[in-house]
Formats: sequence, C-alpha cells, structure tokens
Amino acid sequence: MVEQTNQLMNQAPASLEELESGSASFSALVQQLTLIVGEAGILFDADELLVYECDGYIVDKTAPDIVVFPTTTAQISTIVKLCNQFNVPFLARGAGTSLSGGCLPIGGGVMIVLTKMKNILEINLRDRYAVVEPGMVNLHLTNALKGTGYHYAPDPSSQGACTIGGNIATNSGGPHTLKYGVTTNHLLGLEAVLPDGSIIELGGPTAEVPGYDLHGLYVGNEGTFGICTKAIVRLTRDPESHRTMLAIFQTIAEATRAISEIIAAGIIPSALEMMDQGIIQAVEEAFHFGFPLDAGAVLLIEVDGLEIALDEEVRQILEICNSCNVRDIQRADTPEERLLIWKSRKQAFGAIGRLSPSYCTQDGVVPRTRLPEILEFIEETSNRYGLRIVNVFHAGDGNVHPILLFDERDKEQIQKVMEASEAILEKCLELGGSVTGEHGIGVEKINFMSRIFNQIDLATMETVRHIFNPRQICSRDKVLPNHQTDGSSKITQSHPTRRAPH
Repeated sequence: MVEQTNQLMNQAPASLEELESGSASFSALVQQLTLIVGEAGILFDADELLVYECDGYIVDKTAPDIVVFPTTTAQISTIVKLCNQFNVPFLARGAGTSLSGGCLPIGGGVMIVLTKMKNILEINLRDRYAVVEPGMVNLHLTNALKGTGYHYAPDPSSQGACTIGGNIATNSGGPHTLKYGVTTNHLLGLEAVLPDGSIIELGGPTAEVPGYDLHGLYVGNEGTFGICTKAIVRLTRDPESHRTMLAIFQTIAEATRAISEIIAAGIIPSALEMMDQGIIQAVEEAFHFGFPLDAGAVLLIEVDGLEIALDEEVRQILEICNSCNVRDIQRADTPEERLLIWKSRKQAFGAIGRLSPSYCTQDGVVPRTRLPEILEFIEETSNRYGLRIVNVFHAGDGNVHPILLFDERDKEQIQKVMEASEAILEKCLELGGSVTGEHGIGVEKINFMSRIFNQIDLATMETVRHIFNPRQICSRDKVLPNHQTDGSSKITQSHPTRRAPH
C-alpha cells in the first residue's frame, strides 16, 4: 500500500471518471469516506450536490462529486490522506459566502465542508485570546463575548453568516478595518491540515513567537495551503465610548470630498462607510429606516475611544461635513439607535434582492482621493453596458464594492456583467489601486494577477505554494495563473446517479 500510495502521489490528480474505470472505484472512495464521517456526514446524490455548485460568486458554477462534513481535525486529516491515496482533488468550504469563487470545486472532486466544526474551545480574557474551530460564525463569537469587555474586531459585512476559517482564507476585513485592521492583525496562531494530511501548528497564544511568521504567511492563502482546523484569535478591549452618525449628502462628489478631508484632518474613524442612492432606496424599502430617497449618498461615520476625546473629533467631523454641503446629520444618541444605523449597513446586501434576481459584487481598491473618479467611471460603465450598478463600500480605505444587478437566466446579461466587472477593475489599477481589498482572487480574478505582478513575483508565489501544496491537489486552479502542471487532468465527470455506499 505504501508503494502504491507513493506512485499515486507522483501522478496528476485523477478524475472520478478515471476512478470509475480504474482499480480504485468511486464506490470504494465513497465507502471509505463514509467510514470516516458516517452516513449522515456525506453527500453524493446529484440533486444534493447542487447546493454546493457555487459560493457568493454565482457567475461560475461547478458542483463537487462528493461532499463530506467532518467534525474533528483527525477526520479531516484522514479524509485528506484518503484523497491523496485515491489521487482525487479536494478543497475546503465554510459558509460559502466567498465572492470570488474561492469555494468553486474546479472540475469536481471532494468538498470538505467545515460547518459542523463551530465550537468555541477557549476564551481567555486575562491573556486576551480565544480559540475557535473554523466553522465558527463570526457573529457568534461576537455574541459570545458580549458583556466581557472584549470583542473580536474583524467584522465583515457577511458577519452573520461567514466563518472564521473563511475569514482567515481570504484575510477578510469589514467596516472597522480602517482603524482596527484585517484578519491577519488579529490572528495569533492556528492549526491546519496540510494537503498531504499532516497536521501542523503555527504561531500561538502569545503576541510574539520566535522564528518566521508562518501563521501570518498562511492568512490569505485562499485554501491553497491546506485546511485551517483551529484558530487562536486576538481579543480587543471594547472602546470606552462611541459616536455614530449618518451624514446625508445631495451628491456622491460631496460625500467623497468629506471622506478625504476627514482623513486628511488626522481623524481615523473606526468606520467610514458609504451607500449611494440605489442602496439607500433598497434599504429604505426593506427596513424603513427613514432615509431620504432623493439623497445622492449617505456616509456612516463612527469614532470610538476615550470619552474625553470623542466630542472634539465629532466637532471636527461635523465642521468638515458642513464645509462639504452636508444636507443633514443624524446622530445615534442611544445604543439602540446605534444598532439600528449599523443594521442599515450590514443588511444592505440582503436588501438588494428587492432590486434584482441576481447580483455580482465586485471588490476593488483605489486611493481615497480617487474615489470620485472610480465612482464616475462605474456610472459610465453602467450606462455603457445597460446594467444597473449600485454601491456600498468601505469608503475610509478606498475599498469599493460596485454591485452589478442582472438576471443569471440571461446569458447575454452574464457576459455584460463579466465585461463590465473587468472594465471597473482595470480602472482601479489605472488609478493606482488593486483588484481586491478583501474578497480574494479565487477563480474570478486569476487573469489579473499577471497584470499586477511580474513573472518573478508570480514564480516566488508559486514556490511558496509548492512548499505547502506540491501536488496542487488542494484547491486546484485558484489564485495563480497558468500553474497547472503538464498532463494533469480536470474532473469533467458529470454527476453520477446515486450509488449507495456498501
């Protein structure tokens, strides 16, 4: 068996069609996976697999051939070793909220879903860390820490659904990124199963560990370095006080000028978010917050810190907004009003369902001073392609999220969405920005990598990935372009009819 496994390890990943006709059969793989996770922990019926054919990026769809639901690190390790033995590609999935195709199982294979691994293993307030499993929903950790005086700072807009493991994979940020940073700034250590099935621990509960920052390297790998099975996250002390405001502007230009001037004044808000008229109308129709439907843009501005310092910061912000012709400023005077304001932002994406049957959320970055230019270009792109595009984004750090509305049943509209998205991201690069701020590259933006990095850069990244994932059997065809080895085959097998594990 060892000799056979070594031979398989040197081969390219096989398709499940090849498994059917070879000595290692599909039914044997299902049988052995069932022994690991139980009959309730595996799916392989075609209709059940459709649920996992895409993540939040719905333009591309490919269903896996088998889905398994492990509950322990040991199970994941055994599953991964089995995939290596059968020479079948695999990838991990959390809540499926990725917006760049990070969970897309290119060609099929085995999908390892981590949603059953959702426990908090430890909360240590004295040393300011928590240990959680990868399927832990971000918001559930926030709720568990309420009343302790501490919180976990990264809070993506999908906080109510996304998982800590997924946040680590894409180095997620969120509305409070401007002041508190992204996931890598709050991850102290992790446990992971490497693509060969071995288990490693990187970093630890202390703020500094000797040697290379390997857990920092691991963050943002988008699943190509293996599967995170445990995370040690930093806990941040709650600020003494907050001031939360909604600034309503007649035009986007006035709102973006206020953004630049607030930062130029040396004020670093804990959050500085913008919603344009399209989002305002959708949110108002859904939740009735009282937004003026004729407003061009709304800024959600929050500052936090010591009570004694906040009033002066608010005074400066109000002065700047007034100089930029703000129409009105609404302030949250109670915790309940603050939560209501934040609800309007966090549930904006859910409200978009009232505008269109499908939508594609883009993720580009520009310098803050170039926000008026990219927003003007987005409007031009909307008119050019005949697509409605609305905007809600992290204005404080220039991370724009144009949302392209379409009907995925119309192939012509899908093509327009792809072309318009590419044009917007090209413009972000032209303005000195990037094609992603927090969603990652996934499969959606691979073609942009050679436009951002030269061949030496890409070769260096390839070398690093090869250390973790030499066979490229884990999360195939993600992040880096043209990396597929000669002779490797994609899985193109259509989903088989039900085969009961024997």
